[in-house]
Amino acid sequence: MDIEEDIRSLQLDSAEDEKSNGVLTGDAKLEEVEHVDKMEEDTKEVEQVVPPPAQVNKKVTEAIEKPVEKVEEKKRHLNVVFIGHVDAGKSTTGGQILFLSGQVDDRTIQKYEKEAKDKSRESWYMAYIMDTNEEERLKGKTVEVGRAYFETETTRFTILDAPGHKSYVPNMISGASQADIGVLVISARKGEFETGYERGGQTREHVQLAKTLGVSKLLVVVNKMDDPTVNWSKDRYDEIESKMIPFLRSSGYNVKKDVLFLPISGLVGSNMKTRVDKKVCPWWNGPCLFEALDAIEVPPRDPNGPFRLPIIDKFKDMGTVIMGKVESGSVSEGDSLLVMPNKAQVKVLAIFCDEDKSMRAGPGENLRIRLSGIEEEDILSGFVLCSIAKPISAVSEFTAQLQILELLDNAIFTAGYKAVLHIHSVVEECEIVELLQQIDPKTKKPMKKKVLFVKNGAIVVCRIQVNNLICVEKFSDFPQLGRFTLRTEGMVWRANTSRSSVRCGW
Repeated sequence: MDIEEDIRSLQLDSAEDEKSNGVLTGDAKLEEVEHVDKMEEDTKEVEQVVPPPAQVNKKVTEAIEKPVEKVEEKKRHLNVVFIGHVDAGKSTTGGQILFLSGQVDDRTIQKYEKEAKDKSRESWYMAYIMDTNEEERLKGKTVEVGRAYFETETTRFTILDAPGHKSYVPNMISGASQADIGVLVISARKGEFETGYERGGQTREHVQLAKTLGVSKLLVVVNKMDDPTVNWSKDRYDEIESKMIPFLRSSGYNVKKDVLFLPISGLVGSNMKTRVDKKVCPWWNGPCLFEALDAIEVPPRDPNGPFRLPIIDKFKDMGTVIMGKVESGSVSEGDSLLVMPNKAQVKVLAIFCDEDKSMRAGPGENLRIRLSGIEEEDILSGFVLCSIAKPISAVSEFTAQLQILELLDNAIFTAGYKAVLHIHSVVEECEIVELLQQIDPKTKKPMKKKVLFVKNGAIVVCRIQVNNLICVEKFSDFPQLGRFTLRTEGMVWRANTSRSSVRCGW
C-alpha cells in the first residue's frame, strides 16, 4: 500500500513539473486546448465585427450624406393687428388676451387695478398691459403701436395694438403693414358704434387701410356686449353685423371666406379663451376668440425666396440692432446682407425672435438683428435689409395703379396732387407727376380717352415721384412690398406698383 501511494505522489510531482515546463498531459492538456479554441472563436468574432477600411469609409460617407432627422418644428407664427375706432376697447381686449394666456400674473393685474383706480379710471386697468407709457395711461389713448406675444395650442401670435385716434393714423398704418390678420374691434355700446362708423370715423378708415395694406383676413369682434345698454342683445349684434357687411364688401373683403363676426367682452374676458356661457348669451353658437384665431388660415410663405426685411426701428445694443418683419426668404447668423437704399454691406451677428436668441429665422417672424458693418445713425425707418444676390429696387419715381376710395368735398385728383405715401415701413411725401390712363372698373381694361383728372371710385394708372430714394418692388413679384397707400387730409387711395421706372438708384 505504501509503495502504491509513493508511486502516485511521484506521478503528481512529475505532472506538475511538466506543466511548469510547458509540457501538457492528460486532463490539463484538454483544458488548455479548449481555452485556445475559445480564444480563436473570439478572434473570429472580432474579425467579423470590424469591417474592412473601404466598408468603413462607405459607412462614414453614408452617415454624412444621410439627412439629419428634422427637429420638431416651431408652432406657426402669425402677426395680428388690433384696429378700430378710438375707445372701442382694442388695448383692453389685447391686455385680457395676455392675462388669459398666462403672460401676465394676478399680482401685476392687481397693481394695474390700483393704479387705474387712483386715476379714477377703474375700467382702464386691462388696457395698462398694452399701453405702457404714462401719456397713454393718462389720456386713455394708444399712441405707439403696442407689441406683445402669446401662444395657443397651435400658434404663436404677435399682437400689434394700433392706435385708434385719427391723429395717429400713420402709426396705425405702421402696425397694419406688419400684420398677417386683423381684429377689428367694434363697440356695441349705444352711440359708440355709430360714431366710429359714420363718415370720418376710424372704423371705416381702418378697414380700408387694412385691406390696402394686405390684411386679407379679418375677425370683427363686437365688444362691450356686457354693457348695460346692450346686455348681450342679439338685436344689437345683428344690427351692427348688417351695417358692416355691405361696407366690408365695398372695401374689397370676401365676407363669406375672409371675415368672421363674434361677440365678446374684453373687460371681463367673456367668449375669449372659452365660449360664453349659454346662461349669459343663449343665442351664440359660434367659436370663442382664441378658437377663431387658431382656425384662421393664411397663404404659405416662401422661405427660399430673396431675403426682404423692411426696417421699422433701430437702436444701439452691443452694436447696431435693427427691428422688422421678414417678408420673404430666411436669415441665418453669419449671413452677409445688404441695407438698401444706401447699399451698405453688413454681416448678421445675432438674431432674436420673440426675445429668444435664434440661429435662423424665416418669413413672417418679427426679428431683432444685430449687424456689423454699419452705424445706427446710417439707418432710417423704411430702409430694407435684403440679399446681396437679389437686392430690392431703390427708386425716386415709379408707375402705379391707384383706386380712389374717398376724396373729401368732391375734390378732383389730377397731376400735381401732393400726398403722403405709406409703403411697408416708409412714410414719404410724394407728388402725382402724370395721369397715364384710366381703367374701366367693370372690364378692368384701359379706357381709350386721355385722362386729365378723376373723381371718387376711379381706378387710374399714374406716375408718382418722391423726394428721396425709397425701396419698392413690383406688386406682381412681392405684393407686400408693392402695395401702398396715399393719404392727405383724410383722403385715401388704395394702390399698387405696376413697375419701377425712371431714376433707379440701383
